[in-house]
Amino acid sequence: MNECYYDKRMDFFYNKTNTDTVDEWTGPQLIVVLCFGTFFCLFIFISNSLVIAAVVKNKRFHFPFYYLLANLAAADFFAGIAYAFLMFNTGPVSKTLTVNRWFLRQGLLDTSLTASLVNLLVIAVERHMSIMRMKIHSNLTKKRVTFLITSIWAIAIFMGAVPTLGWNCLCDITACSSLAPIYSRSYLVFWSVLNLVVFFIMVVVYIRIYMYVQRKTNVLSSHTSGSISRRRTPVKLMKTVMTLLGAFVVCWTPGLVVLLLDGLNCTHCGIQNVKRWFLLLALLNSVMNPIIYSYKDDEMWGTMKKMICCSSEDKSQDRRSSRIPSAVLCRSMDTSGHYIEDGIIQGTICGKGDLDDKGNS
Repeated sequence: MNECYYDKRMDFFYNKTNTDTVDEWTGPQLIVVLCFGTFFCLFIFISNSLVIAAVVKNKRFHFPFYYLLANLAAADFFAGIAYAFLMFNTGPVSKTLTVNRWFLRQGLLDTSLTASLVNLLVIAVERHMSIMRMKIHSNLTKKRVTFLITSIWAIAIFMGAVPTLGWNCLCDITACSSLAPIYSRSYLVFWSVLNLVVFFIMVVVYIRIYMYVQRKTNVLSSHTSGSISRRRTPVKLMKTVMTLLGAFVVCWTPGLVVLLLDGLNCTHCGIQNVKRWFLLLALLNSVMNPIIYSYKDDEMWGTMKKMICCSSEDKSQDRRSSRIPSAVLCRSMDTSGHYIEDGIIQGTICGKGDLDDKGNS
């Protein structure tokens, strides 16, 4: 029967797996990493909080797609917490950690990755439901969206806790990996392959949806004379989601490949030399997402800018809202669940209304 080492500190496991943690994280290099990490974490906290607040504040964002987008921002916020915890529990400190504290450190990272991944998968389903019916937004009720968000976090927490629940190498030292000294190599293979397969499936699904939207929109455009901005709305939404997915895949794939190589016990792959750089690349994903939201969505950026500047224009805008412009009414009607074809026709009517108003004036 194998002996279990639940009461050992991490230096025991690092020595057993010949993992070096001191030379890479000392002196000026450690200070630079901590400074950059602290800056990025603060940016993650502030920017993703703004995204969540923007969705809550702006009623035009009160649709399933934007609720899920806010939950993705919450996952990035959680990732910031995980990275902050990692910064102060890594390097030479790693060897002084207890097994439970090390499990907590890695579990936070695994939970944040799973939350983002599953959230993107749910967004893919939501986009498929709406786009294939040629709607800008799906018919998901708030209760269903709440259930989906709760399920996302339940799955993420469970996946982050799997090694703690027993899939580890505390009772079989020979099965330990070098990057994660108390994770079983079989678990790393399962974890990395699972995520890479989901990446591939989502990329294929999003490309299919995007091509369908573009083709359908072009067909509709040739039969209507609605405004260009209304015709491009579904395409713009898909471009935003695909940019988010692309950034996620680019930032996380290298790290998952390294974990896969470690799980396959590749001793000559030099994974110890690149592990910290790929971890920083994964951190960069949570920094990029809020920038993508604001860059791809003018209204999101406008709402965030108002909250940053604490502008006093809100009152004047509330007064103007009593006279609803036809373009805004048209947009509200469209995003409430009407078909894209109807939205384009409405855009034509609204455009004529605006011209008539200008002519009368």
